[in-house]
This record gives sequence, C-alpha cells and structure tokens, in this order.
Amino acid sequence: QVRLVESGGGLVQTGGSLRLSCAASGLTLSSSGFGWFRQAPGMEREFVAGIKWPFSRAAFTDSVSGRFIISGDNAKNIVYLQMNNLKPEDTAVYYCAAGSAGATVRVQRTPGSYDYWGQGTQVIVSS
Repeated sequence: QVRLVESGGGLVQTGGSLRLSCAASGLTLSSSGFGWFRQAPGMEREFVAGIKWPFSRAAFTDSVSGRFIISGDNAKNIVYLQMNNLKPEDTAVYYCAAGSAGATVRVQRTPGSYDYWGQGTQVIVSS
C-alpha cells in the first residue's frame, strides 16, 4: 500500500523559505515519478514541480523556477521541495503526488498522471 505524508508547511513572511517533505512508503524513489502541486482557495490544483528519478529529470512551473528546488533522499524515501524567496501568491495547500516513472523522460504536469496523493500541507506567505 502506497502512502505519502507531507510536512513542513507553515506561516512565513514574504522572502522567507520553507522546506516541504513528502515521506513515501510502498514505493521507491528510484522507480517513481513525483510531483508537487498546490491549490489555493477557489483555484484549480496546479503543477509546481516534479521529478523522474530514473531519468534525473526535473521540471518547474515558470512562476517558481529559480526559487524552488526539488530533491530527494533515496535512503529515507523522502522527496523535498525547498521553497525560497516565497511570495504571497505561493500561498496554497501543497500536495505531493507519485506514480510510476514510466518510459518517458518528460515530467508529468497534470494531476491525472499521478496515482497516489498525500493529504496536503498548508503554506501561508504573509505580505
């Protein structure tokens, strides 16, 4: 049984940093693709960042490129999202998602491409 548990959210001022963690069980990073999505009130869930470990390929949405970093610890089976220079528009519930890496190198950016989801962690950036 696959389980994803996010942590690390909280309240931070504009310009601050947070590191989100996604602890995965029931699958291994080395054979999986992971994505971070976020959903603000009244908005659709949107892709933030993703990585396919077998191909060492990462992708970011334009609004976070250069500010966010996605990484992982294979030994601990944890995926991280380091968020720097946070802005009020980054405020949302952040979700970790995972699925089989598949045969394509391209990181999947749509929610329907992932099979497993965490419960989400709230990030609030104050102005």
